[in-house]
Amino acid sequence: MKQYLLSVHFVEGAPEPSEEEMQTMFRETGRINDEMQAAGAWVFGGGLRSPDTATVVRIDNGATTMSDGPFAETKEHIAGFWVLKCADLDEALAWAEKCAAACGPVEVRPFDDLSQA
Repeated sequence: MKQYLLSVHFVEGAPEPSEEEMQTMFRETGRINDEMQAAGAWVFGGGLRSPDTATVVRIDNGATTMSDGPFAETKEHIAGFWVLKCADLDEALAWAEKCAAACGPVEVRPFDDLSQA
């Protein structure tokens, strides 16, 4: 079984969902989480706080600096993610389709071979 990262993106400046839409997204995401766990695909998943809560740690010439995040100056940020064990990419894409229906676009990326323990 390979592991895949399914990530949900937040686009800064995009219209925010209504409270009712957010509750529907939470409910549907919870249902999919339960389905993933029952199927044995679930490894880990979670939502992330907004990028302005991030701290970036850098080491330059042996000196550590810490600064307020986010790391990248971009309008798109990861809002949440799942780590799944799937037989192949097709299975990961099938889960991503369900996730995208619940909460918007989902990027699917396989872990490298060194991470497959």
